[in-house]
Amino acid sequence: MTFQSQSTRFADYFVVCGLDVKSGLEPDQLSGEHLQCPPLDRPFKSKVLDHYPESVPWNAFDKVAVGMLSFPRGLSFCIQKADRQPDFHSFIITREDGTRTYGSAFIYYEEVTDDKILAAMQTLQHMFLAEVETDVSDTLHIEQVGGNLRFSPGTTKKRTIDNLKIYKSNKDRLYVTKCLCLITQQPFVQPTQQFLQQLHSAVLNPTEIEFSLESYIYNVLYEVPLPPPGRSMKFYGIKSPIFCQRPSVSELPLFDFCLSQLFDYLDIRDIVQLFTTLLLEHQVLLYSSDYQKLMLVAECMMTLIFPYQWQHVYVPILPASLTHFLDAPVPFVMGLHHGKESRSELQLPSEANMCFVDIDARTVEVPEDLPNFPHSQELIGELIKVKNKFRHANEKSVNITTRKSFSTLDNFDSSLKDSRLSNQSCPDLQNKLDILHKSEAFNKISEIAKKTGVWNTIDEFSDKTKDVSTQNDDNDPSSMSEQEITQLNYNNTVREIFLNHFLHIFSSYDTFVIPPNQDMESWLTNRESMQNFDKASFLSDQPEAYLPFLSYFTETQMFATFIDNKILSLWEDPEPSLRIFDGRLKLLKEQVGEHVRHTYAPCNTIEDTENLLKKRVIYVDHVSPKPHTLEGLTVSTTIEPGNFPQLNEKVLNTEPVFKAKSREGAKWRKRDRQLQHSEHLKMNPEQREVIKIHFCCKNKEETVL
Repeated sequence: MTFQSQSTRFADYFVVCGLDVKSGLEPDQLSGEHLQCPPLDRPFKSKVLDHYPESVPWNAFDKVAVGMLSFPRGLSFCIQKADRQPDFHSFIITREDGTRTYGSAFIYYEEVTDDKILAAMQTLQHMFLAEVETDVSDTLHIEQVGGNLRFSPGTTKKRTIDNLKIYKSNKDRLYVTKCLCLITQQPFVQPTQQFLQQLHSAVLNPTEIEFSLESYIYNVLYEVPLPPPGRSMKFYGIKSPIFCQRPSVSELPLFDFCLSQLFDYLDIRDIVQLFTTLLLEHQVLLYSSDYQKLMLVAECMMTLIFPYQWQHVYVPILPASLTHFLDAPVPFVMGLHHGKESRSELQLPSEANMCFVDIDARTVEVPEDLPNFPHSQELIGELIKVKNKFRHANEKSVNITTRKSFSTLDNFDSSLKDSRLSNQSCPDLQNKLDILHKSEAFNKISEIAKKTGVWNTIDEFSDKTKDVSTQNDDNDPSSMSEQEITQLNYNNTVREIFLNHFLHIFSSYDTFVIPPNQDMESWLTNRESMQNFDKASFLSDQPEAYLPFLSYFTETQMFATFIDNKILSLWEDPEPSLRIFDGRLKLLKEQVGEHVRHTYAPCNTIEDTENLLKKRVIYVDHVSPKPHTLEGLTVSTTIEPGNFPQLNEKVLNTEPVFKAKSREGAKWRKRDRQLQHSEHLKMNPEQREVIKIHFCCKNKEETVL
């Protein structure tokens, strides 16, 4: 395995999960006993039906984990009267060595057409109704609680079962959930969701797609590269292009969830309390009826504790078969999905030391005597301002169009140089030029101007327009919507604010690290018995208001790991989060001086980091090849609208052969040179030297990666 091979693909696998008609209906026994529920309420066993390719050397396919996390509560059936809206959630697979693989699951309902499955469901329905109507004691009482049926002795009165819970083969159409999934090495949530949504839309309307489904899936698996750090990319979905980007190694790590949604789900003060609970390594249980809410809240909180990393059990979506994990007497962050059952039915081993987050109810219950996070009021105040700022920005952007209009020929040239020129503007510009060229009066004036040598502009504009139009077809800044750009800025602002608080609190932490007097191997051997941080001196140097929090936090595993990484950096390259934190701390001290200690100042790095995001949005570094007709696919797969077809296994398991391994890398480097050259012309000598140093460092970072 080489990191190079691992880093060249955007996606590793495309997976289809659902009902295996060959094995028939199998109750999902791991989800618990559901025999007293109508068959439409029972979970059934799901399976991985297909996955492409069969295997990649850097990421062995985990069939059990993917199947379980795609359908954490098993398959669901319903009839045409029920709500059949598709759903999306992401998940994480953590390997034994701690590395992670990311999954994106798009779940929708597909009509059941297999006669054996239809007959089996009808049989289960008859058995259930017969058991209800002919109970031996004839004293069962059926009552509906929160949409579920409950049975209790004491009366012979029977109530009508909800029609949505009964399948009648002579008049109902039966549907079952199916999942389309992408497995990636990086947590790309938005791009994978967009691709899967477009793929599902193509299945609903197969006449609207240009190529076969295999062409689009083959493209995203084999022809869409993984952007290197600090680069952006556009690739093609089924109906519209999709944009993705990766931060550079000096920026905060990639995070592709919507932090704005976290602030919609929970109150800001509750978020700060949850944040504090997490830092002190309490048990955290997230509770919701939406898988993606569980995943989003968990991942948002994990990114906000940067540069520290959670060292304990982390299961954002806890499959129904693993609920016994809640009994573990260790710190954990787990996400528990619930159906129609109420909170009162939830049985937890101990809630004294647990933070319970009911996302749907917007409540956060924290452990007693939870200390305040230092400068928590300042943090809350900054977050409120951010939320209000972006709320107003969103309202304002609704009435603003991104298209630019050109009123005179004088501003054409400057507009063409504007990298934000939308591709919609180019046809408009070309049309205006065509009209001018057809004007007899204009042509006469143009000929006179050309003879005098003072005006050759229109022909130049015409050529430039064609060039820009062609460029925008392959490098379209509008690949990223205004909403996506706003979300990137929102995420960046919030993360910078949280990091800024850590920088002020731990501005002098390195002076209390105890350096070892031995080599690396000896230190690692004796690590557990050594004192690596002078906690007493550190706490005595802190304001009294900090102590309730810091005295606990400095005893946590995440802080100990952070200090260990600091000591290890004496012998080897620093761990990425440590490198970023120390780099920011050095910059802060240069700006503020030693006065940074024991004080707090609002974050001032937001604008700089936001500019890096803007550059990647404006200048898309790479445009991935478009989907195309595949060799070896002589007959396109027939698609029955609404049903995902059996794909051509041979085609999707055949990897392309590239003549040059460095082809993609050459494209990224070519883009660097183009950008560098265009900006170089506008700079003075000092600025050029700074840029030269920047690119040298950037190339060195990528060589290391």
